[in-house]
Amino acid sequence: MKHKDDEWEKVVRKEPFAASPFAEEHKQNVLRQVAWLKSGSAQKMSGAGDKSAEQKKLPNPHRRGLRSRRAVMACTTIAAVAAAVILWNGQLVEPVIETVYPTAALQYTDDAGMSLLTDKMKRNVAVTMRDYLGKQLRITKVQDLPVSGRVSVEAGKEGDAEYALIWLDAATGNLREVEMRREMAANELEHRYLRQIPSLLEGIKSDPTLKPISARRYVKMKQGQEKPVWFTTLFLENSRGRGSIEWTRDEAVSVSGSVSSDTVSQDLITEARMSIEALSGEPAPDLKNIIFEQNGKTLEDTTDLYFGDRYLVSRIGGMFSDKYTVMDFQREIPDLETREEYELYFEKLRNMKESVIRQNAAPVIKQIFKIDLDLYKLERDPNTPGMVTFRSAETEVYHTFKVRYEEDARITMITIDANANL
Repeated sequence: MKHKDDEWEKVVRKEPFAASPFAEEHKQNVLRQVAWLKSGSAQKMSGAGDKSAEQKKLPNPHRRGLRSRRAVMACTTIAAVAAAVILWNGQLVEPVIETVYPTAALQYTDDAGMSLLTDKMKRNVAVTMRDYLGKQLRITKVQDLPVSGRVSVEAGKEGDAEYALIWLDAATGNLREVEMRREMAANELEHRYLRQIPSLLEGIKSDPTLKPISARRYVKMKQGQEKPVWFTTLFLENSRGRGSIEWTRDEAVSVSGSVSSDTVSQDLITEARMSIEALSGEPAPDLKNIIFEQNGKTLEDTTDLYFGDRYLVSRIGGMFSDKYTVMDFQREIPDLETREEYELYFEKLRNMKESVIRQNAAPVIKQIFKIDLDLYKLERDPNTPGMVTFRSAETEVYHTFKVRYEEDARITMITIDANANL
């Protein structure tokens, strides 16, 4: 005769679990949840049913038989509940405790402000983190904000990868604003996202076998919104390339991935080589990777061509954009020892003479774009040392150049934006 805990096998072999992977770890996950349910509130609830008036009227043998049948039924029901929340195509979906008692999964610090939280506030915080962030974070600070009529709940530390800041209405306990983020392993991401990967990559002619590496989630709710909005980014990689997919709520809004050179205009590859030669003064290194991105938010398509270990040529095109960039992406701020040295470095970039910048940038722009920089005026932004903008003095010309330069005035990036003034 089978042990009663083996009833879980009957459950997972039924629909919708019949097609799910059948592994030992899944069995152990189910059994752990069964054990928790039977030792906790579920056992009390199932035990209460055994004390019915109907049982008291039955002879002892009948009562024993009824108890036996109900025990098996209770176990089967518990196993079914546990399997329903744990197994779905072999994935750990959602722990039972967070589904049935979300506030029980909250962790608290000893902060005195914790007393400000009502039961409704605790539930709203717990459900919000569970439903949108996918994880309960330890609450580290609770603060009353009497001027705004709010109570703020902070979980985690502001500089950490996992962090939540939730504002509640002090009178009603309802959500007012939310800011949360979380970094997670790829296998922690919900299956509804993972199952979209191959078709989305195939849609941009990328490699559908790119493997999920990691994921990030951001959650926001502004004043006046009824529910939070969540944003999910998944990073993908294999030995042949890389990519990423972004979702707003459950809708994929941006897909990028490595593509074959056969899918890209050969004229663009030729132009890219010539642009690198003009920027560096040397022959362009071999083309190592091409990443194509289709962005539904900005209605833009981006093609990034990587040459060697330091050069990038990027073409961005769309209904409202037309940009072309050539850059040395290894350009870095030098590793200096003191604050004074950094201040002197940035001051030297800010005070670089316009004539020197023009002298170095003009020949490169002339060679790549066949445009005379003398017709453009230079603009500086004090907040971006080492970067200047050349804007046309002619009103009928609707493009600008952004130029980045080094301490020695070497040009390391040029971007032409054909719609900058529209």
